[in-house]
Amino acid sequence: MRRPRVLLAAALLALGGAMAHGTVLEPPPVDDAAITSAGFPKTLSEYAFFQDGRAQEPSARVFPYALNTPLWSDGAEKLRFIYLPEGTQLTADGEGLLQFPVGAAIIKTFAFGEGADRRLIETRVLLHRKDGWVALPYRWNAEQTEATLALTGGRIDLVTPAGEAISYAIPNKNQCKTCHSIDNKVVPIGPKARNLTAAWLGQMAKAGALDRVPEGAGTLPVWGARTAGDPAEPLARAYLDVNCAHCHQPGGGASNSGLDLRWEQRDPHAFGIGKRPVAAGRGAGEYEFSIVAGHPDQSILLYRMASAAPGIAMPELGKASVDKDGVAVVRRWIAEMDK
Repeated sequence: MRRPRVLLAAALLALGGAMAHGTVLEPPPVDDAAITSAGFPKTLSEYAFFQDGRAQEPSARVFPYALNTPLWSDGAEKLRFIYLPEGTQLTADGEGLLQFPVGAAIIKTFAFGEGADRRLIETRVLLHRKDGWVALPYRWNAEQTEATLALTGGRIDLVTPAGEAISYAIPNKNQCKTCHSIDNKVVPIGPKARNLTAAWLGQMAKAGALDRVPEGAGTLPVWGARTAGDPAEPLARAYLDVNCAHCHQPGGGASNSGLDLRWEQRDPHAFGIGKRPVAAGRGAGEYEFSIVAGHPDQSILLYRMASAAPGIAMPELGKASVDKDGVAVVRRWIAEMDK
């Protein structure tokens, strides 16, 4: 299976064109009208984001990327891409979210399995139109030849990499907005400079696809390279920033909770220490505070992370099983806090 680093090299090569015996060879172009026009394309292939959909081979100006600390979704593999129209580029904005031109798209495919057994489940697209961002889910067919618009979402029975049988949920269009919403406007949440490597950003800048490499690039730790001896606090804070803060921040879908789990938040009470929930209920269990320093098993935040039960589990969407690695890191962080 080709990984993002290899795919990126291919995409950057396609940006300038590959020379062969004096002839410029380029992948087929993406259909810009499918992105910017009103309406919702019925199939993923209408955009022409990929030369080969099943192999996820990107077309011209479709750039693969990876996150230092990725969002966890039942152990799914994520294949991430950014599309930029000809003559446009990304704009850096400090360590936060990269700014995208109108006509850009963010594409994320969810897959389970390895090699020939890999199964594409869904592809979510964010389309940047003149009136803002539009989020759409596409469901792959059993033959792995096409993904079809799934405005109402769907369910698929599968087995996770951890061996758990789950009913995997493809979100409907409104549920996409639930997570991708700040102040009731749909926005991207993944490609922040702090969660992208300086090397990738440098490659994009060199290719003319980014105006500059910002300060603060690559600040979040690389989740896949963590070891047992790594400090728990940056790992836990990065995990909460990526998996929870899109809702738990001012203007987010759970802003009424008063809990702010963004990486940049430095007030301990704001990110949960000694903070009582706004409303007590089943989700709080028998506990009083979001985080009790030194006592993970008395902390509502960990209690909800460690559950897959409806009404208790957090996040509420995109989770049918428990991320044991994430729970372990947050547990260690709370346990090590100064009591």
